[in-house]
Amino acid sequence: MDNLNINKHISAQYNAELESVRNQVLTMGGLVEKQLTDAIKAMNKGDAELAQTVIDNDQKVNAMEVSIDEACTQIIAKRQPTASDLRLIMAIIRTVSELERIGDEADKICRTALEKFSNQHQTLLVSLESLGNHTIQMLHDVLDVLARLDIEQGIQVYREDKKVDREYEGVVRQLMTYMMEDPRTIPNVMTAMLCARAIERIGDRVQNICEFVFYLVKGKDFRHVDSESLEKLLSDVTPPAQK
Repeated sequence: MDNLNINKHISAQYNAELESVRNQVLTMGGLVEKQLTDAIKAMNKGDAELAQTVIDNDQKVNAMEVSIDEACTQIIAKRQPTASDLRLIMAIIRTVSELERIGDEADKICRTALEKFSNQHQTLLVSLESLGNHTIQMLHDVLDVLARLDIEQGIQVYREDKKVDREYEGVVRQLMTYMMEDPRTIPNVMTAMLCARAIERIGDRVQNICEFVFYLVKGKDFRHVDSESLEKLLSDVTPPAQK
């Protein structure tokens, strides 16, 4: 984040505060990435112990969100940030909210797989492995985008959500086929669909984080922009002058 000139302030304490919240959000991102990775692994392998660990660790994710929000609130109250500093704080607040929700989806995957799925139909959950791994990679990549503020990579990650959506639709069709061929699988198919939907939503959350990075770098809100027009809009917008 050097191009935001975080260390430009006369006050060394102010610099330290901004650097601290930046590091905290990246640390939280790493924890959420591990939570998601473990959730997909627990789902695919039917690992009840690992699933329970993910559920237990969700409180750590929640606590980190609260801590970062409090730190950002203190900076706003004490420093009255403007320009890029304010965008940084706002982007961090929005990002940690999305990360917390991704953590919730990982928790949901584990709870659903643990409580409602029978071992004899474990193969239905294994069919979600590719979809799960795709979203894990998206989350990993967007954290890299956040750390380096790489707009070009951010656009690539943003586009991946369409691929996740198509893959999700394919999984749903496959699960519907199972259900039609053997009505006895209906309860388990519905459970698998809940897990698939939770994974698909993670792709949407990652896309939102990309938009926050675009806002941070370009100073313009890119939410609800048509994806086909996004790259042109990003190239047309000149980053605002630092103040």
